Amino acid sequence: MKVTVCIGSSCHIKGSRQVVEQLQYLINENKLGDKVELGGTFCMGKCQQGVCVTVDNNFFSVTPDTVGEFFSKEVIVKVK
Repeated sequence: MKVTVCIGSSCHIKGSRQVVEQLQYLINENKLGDKVELGGTFCMGKCQQGVCVTVDNNFFSVTPDTVGEFFSKEVIVKVK
């Protein structure tokens, strides 16, 4: 599974660094390093929403406060 987080300026202001750090922690904590590839990219063109994240090309809007819920619903459920 490929999870990509926008690290462009608009998403950075909305907390993309915190989102990346939390995703790194959750991937390691759940021992999914061999199943989940975390990457970064610049603008995804949906800047008006939260931090732009894609999971296998499906778009999501995530905030530092919703990372845990997002991870549970969109990552853990699909890789275990």
